[in-house]
Amino acid sequence: MADLRCTFAGIKSPNPFWLASAPPTDKEYNVVRAFKAGWGGAVWKTLGEAGPPVVNTASRYGTLEVNGQRMVGFNNIELITDRPLEVNLREIKQVKRDWPDRALIVSLMVPCVEESWKSILATVEDTACDGVELNFGCPHGMSERGMGAAVGQVPEYIEMVTRWCKQHTRMPVLVKLTPNVTNILGPARAARQGGADAVSLINTVNSIIAVDLDAMAPAPTVDGKGTHGGYCGPAVKPIALHMVAEIARDPHCAGLPISGIGGIATWRDAAEFLALGAGSVQVCTAAMHYGFKIIDDLVDGLGNWLDEKGYADLPAVVGRAVPNVTDWQYLNLNHRIVARIDQDRCIKCGLCHIACEDTSHQAVAATRIDGERHYEVIDAECVGCNLCMHACPVTGCISMVEVETGKPYLNWTQHPNNPMRQAAE
Repeated sequence: MADLRCTFAGIKSPNPFWLASAPPTDKEYNVVRAFKAGWGGAVWKTLGEAGPPVVNTASRYGTLEVNGQRMVGFNNIELITDRPLEVNLREIKQVKRDWPDRALIVSLMVPCVEESWKSILATVEDTACDGVELNFGCPHGMSERGMGAAVGQVPEYIEMVTRWCKQHTRMPVLVKLTPNVTNILGPARAARQGGADAVSLINTVNSIIAVDLDAMAPAPTVDGKGTHGGYCGPAVKPIALHMVAEIARDPHCAGLPISGIGGIATWRDAAEFLALGAGSVQVCTAAMHYGFKIIDDLVDGLGNWLDEKGYADLPAVVGRAVPNVTDWQYLNLNHRIVARIDQDRCIKCGLCHIACEDTSHQAVAATRIDGERHYEVIDAECVGCNLCMHACPVTGCISMVEVETGKPYLNWTQHPNNPMRQAAE
């Protein structure tokens, strides 16, 4: 099998699958169970300053269900750890002593004051953990206190705090970025400028996941009231992939290690993050849904795929798709494809015709042959949008076939309809 060993920002682990900072990493008991199951690493649930712990609510989670599938989207209003700092530090030290080959990162969030960061970094460094992750992403509860996303949405603060941390610790410093910004590159570049050893993203997306129409309050409800929370789970994966790719292809962030987070539930999800530049991946919702044993499928699936494709190790695939990520204006406007329906696989449901007839280009003809419904693509009307392929419930029934046009590559910057076009080379 391919070598799944991972070295990320100098931190080694037997595989790239780490548990993200969240309830699954809140205590020694959980993390030890995860390591016994085979997880390569864990980011300990966010620690705060010494003193009275934060207070969490009772009802903490809301979910999005799609066609009976539970937890496609997952929302939480939980805050950082509500366990005493000294207890967490003692347990972190013990876990690292017992599991020296696993990556153990500690997530941190304290007020935006240099002395606060200096103080907690010193105590965390004494645990011999492998590094720290600065939580600049939490969009609720803590952000109202001037922490979490309140820092992550201001590049100047990110750079300032990151620089403090690099000055006051020898440990690798990861900066966890919030997706609740208009452009992820500002925060990522700020982290790089501050000396970050790596970035991790995405943290949760600010959201109200549902409204309880009986209580007439956002879910989850707490004594008849609700609030915005952090959205995660499979539904946020496209947002995360985009932001990871933007950082990976940004010249200002070149070489900055990325730990990919957001909706990773299968080995294929992980492979997509790796291909777009992530050097490790972090998982939360899938573990909360299915338990720690999903690591078996993640490791076996990724290893088998690497073998099948002829990749010897993780570095062989990390970032491999990045050169093929571009801006819309550089796509080939002369590239043409049309839909083809495999009549042997077609179940005559008509969804391709309905989707195209009602909402697209009227390019799927509906007829009857020997009394049976029959659907055929009208090539002259097909623009290759591929809606029919996605609407079809049968995998592989509709495919998109390239049509030779004889025309050279032409993008929008060169197109005659573009008033600011450049001369085609």
